[in-house]
Amino acid sequence: MKKAILAEKIGMTQIFNEEGVLTPVTVLKAGPCDVLQVKTIENDGYEAVQVGFGEVKEKVVTRDGSGKKVVRNPHGATKAEIGHAKKAGLAPKKFIREFRLENVADYVAGESVIKADIFAEGDKIDVTARSKGKGYAGGIKRHGLHSGPSGHGSKYHRHAGSNGSATTPGRVMKGKKMAGHAGCEQVTVQNLEIVKIDAENDVILVKGAVPGPKKSLVIVAESVKSR
Repeated sequence: MKKAILAEKIGMTQIFNEEGVLTPVTVLKAGPCDVLQVKTIENDGYEAVQVGFGEVKEKVVTRDGSGKKVVRNPHGATKAEIGHAKKAGLAPKKFIREFRLENVADYVAGESVIKADIFAEGDKIDVTARSKGKGYAGGIKRHGLHSGPSGHGSKYHRHAGSNGSATTPGRVMKGKKMAGHAGCEQVTVQNLEIVKIDAENDVILVKGAVPGPKKSLVIVAESVKSR
């Protein structure tokens, strides 16, 4: 992998090119990502660049009048996270991820910054994010199964179908597509195209849809198919 960056999903919009052709795009706030740590084979057994993205307040634990512990800002950075960031001379970050880049030696912890301009218009990328959670859903919504007859008198509408015969195999086979928790899974969409880049505002416009809700973390990396 030559280039990758962390981003925040802003939402979707549409743009027009010089010929007036409409293109739906997803707006991503990409970086800047500070390098927190550079991992080497000598110290860690592998080479990688650890980057941080987004601001976060410190987690504060105080006591009330009765002496009971009260946690303020429970989603803030812990002491361990604050200390880890201070080693690089940086403030704690909301998101921390590692990238196994080919040019790890070119990065310096606390000094190097990865910005949106590492990509260019027309680049092919792979986007990884956590999909929207749908809660408990039936087989039709969760797996796209076919529904039963909709005519009057039918007692089979949105059932998932037969779960298995009574004697052979006499049980529900593993992997059977049934109702359950849908969404909230890590999803990677490959070979998307970057339509436009605004380097001054750290914004990347990606053609088409990107998984995840608004304000969610998105990992943008060089497409595997283009390497």
